[in-house]
Amino acid sequence: MVKIGVIGGSGLEDPEILKKATEIKVSTPFGDPSSSLLEGMLGNKNVALLSRHGRKHKIPPTQVNNRANIYALNEQRCTHIITTTACGSLREDIERGDMVIPDQFIDFTRHRKITFFEEFNKGDLKHVSMADPFDNMLRNIIISSCKELQFKYHSSGTVLTIEGPRFSTRAESRMFRMWGADVINMSIAPEVILANELGIPYATIAMSTDFDSWKDDEEPVSWEEVLKVFNQNVDNVIRLILKAISKID
Repeated sequence: MVKIGVIGGSGLEDPEILKKATEIKVSTPFGDPSSSLLEGMLGNKNVALLSRHGRKHKIPPTQVNNRANIYALNEQRCTHIITTTACGSLREDIERGDMVIPDQFIDFTRHRKITFFEEFNKGDLKHVSMADPFDNMLRNIIISSCKELQFKYHSSGTVLTIEGPRFSTRAESRMFRMWGADVINMSIAPEVILANELGIPYATIAMSTDFDSWKDDEEPVSWEEVLKVFNQNVDNVIRLILKAISKID
């Protein structure tokens, strides 16, 4: 039975998009998730919605208990995970409001728990392949949904995750561009890593809200600007999630 876990980021902490929603509190061996789960119907699919930063956005990026979040969705038998995230653009052609469907990530975090496997049992070494971390089937569904909705989108890209909560310096932002990153955020790693460790297909919808700090002819990113652009486009993100989820079998 298909059940989709949706992890909502900035601007999607408490959307009233679920029908017949039931609140479920889940405890895990890794502590409590960021929020209780809201389970209900989204379109014609069973969905479990989790707020990455808590319903009132009180949890900073580094303090998000990613292990508990992914484990909780796995415990509730989610077969797929789709997430949303605000991101900064590191490319001229990725403009504010554009949707990016990443196929690669760079993990530039330093203080987060990045694996479920803190010790190996004899003969059972858990070195999980991460060559293609985002599920291609889910990505293709999201891409086709963008086409149908006539949203401006980018069908691939490398998302770089920084620790936060501060934004990048100009020097860092330019360095990330040299590394080949296309967008930057504070959320995707280690979330995608942990989903892969549990074998759950994972994809994200990254919505560009700013140009980070690399462009001299733009004001550097601010939290107010991120929220402003995301809130202007949040309805498009919800429409895209609805369209994509309806296609998952």
